Amino acid sequence: MINNLRLKLIGATMLSLIIVLSVVVGVIAYSTYRGIVDDADLVLALLADNGGSFPDKADELPSDATVPGDDNIGAPSNSVSKRLNDILDSPELEYETRYFTVTFNTRSGHLVSVNTGKIAAVDSSAAVEYAETALEKGKTKGFLDDYRYLVSAGDTETTVVFLDCARNLSTFKTVITASLGITAAGLVMVLILLIFLSGRIVKPFWENYEKQRRFITDAGHDLKTPLTVIGADAEVLEMDIGENEWITDIRNQVTRLTDMTNSLILLSKMEESEPQYQMIDFPLSDIVEEVLEEYRSLAKTHEKNLSGSIQPMISLNGDEKAIRRLLTILLDNAMKYSDEHGTIALTLEQQRGTIRLSVFNTVEYISKDSLPHLFDRFYRTDESRNSQTGGYGLGLSIAAAIVTAHKGKISASTSDEKSLLMTVTLPS
Repeated sequence: MINNLRLKLIGATMLSLIIVLSVVVGVIAYSTYRGIVDDADLVLALLADNGGSFPDKADELPSDATVPGDDNIGAPSNSVSKRLNDILDSPELEYETRYFTVTFNTRSGHLVSVNTGKIAAVDSSAAVEYAETALEKGKTKGFLDDYRYLVSAGDTETTVVFLDCARNLSTFKTVITASLGITAAGLVMVLILLIFLSGRIVKPFWENYEKQRRFITDAGHDLKTPLTVIGADAEVLEMDIGENEWITDIRNQVTRLTDMTNSLILLSKMEESEPQYQMIDFPLSDIVEEVLEEYRSLAKTHEKNLSGSIQPMISLNGDEKAIRRLLTILLDNAMKYSDEHGTIALTLEQQRGTIRLSVFNTVEYISKDSLPHLFDRFYRTDESRNSQTGGYGLGLSIAAAIVTAHKGKISASTSDEKSLLMTVTLPS
């Protein structure tokens, strides 16, 4: 149990860290990429507004400068001009920018001119192919390979301007790759630290849990002897003075204490690191049928309707004695807490690689809030702790331990607070 808690702590911490780092890296990547694209679009708009070349000075920009196809069309022209002026602050911009332009006649679509003087990697024929591909896409801007393009359509001529973004995109990819690598290395280091530190964190809880478990086991064994002596003395008294209500009560209470002690010892052993189970293949359907048959007469005596739907030929690899005890606990629980003339139904079926065992019973009332606590030790829905039912609040805890040891799951549910459904799923 403590190991499972430790694994959950490590898993939750790592998952939270992965989510946070993914968001951080994602935001950085998106903002960086958007910066590259926005700067490229501004440079393309600048080239398109100036016939495929850079202006000599920023104050030579047209007063109505805009970014064709941008989402901010209609924004104040001075806002766009300011952004363009910021780009022109670099005196090396014109010399380090690689671009080419292709112009077509707007009406006829015939090629008018090609300008590849500012790039060496693209010749005229390749430039025309890029431009035609861009026009076929029907978008005003986008990417073709590592080239960002902008289509500037006029009344007589349509110009497609391409900007080489290979260097910026390569830098972007390098930064993102390095970020992911650093993030992965950081996660590995944090995982190693968590594995080391979590052991220290849960160590006090583990020690307290072990002390508690040992106390329960030792106390249970120590209680067996006096309980046996009390039971034997009660029998001797009954032989000497005859049967009476006081001796009968003593014997009944000794029996109850003995059963509870044995249950505590059993539960403690089940929660050991390596429970002693003999895992073999056995016919589960036959076992369920046998246990169900044992309860038919008891149900009839208590005037309760017991039925079963058991799929034949289902086998399970597990401990047969433990599974029998599981079935007994579930049927005992249904028998004790079902309402007067209640209905109890057991179902066993195999579906999609799992074995599903369920026990349904009607009840006078059960709160949905109590369902998560049904498998806690000493928990009983009857807060008065009425001994008439004979329960100690340990049966379902033992059932949960058996199911967990068989790598299965157990759950409780109610649809109307007038019935209870216990469901066990086991790997087939």
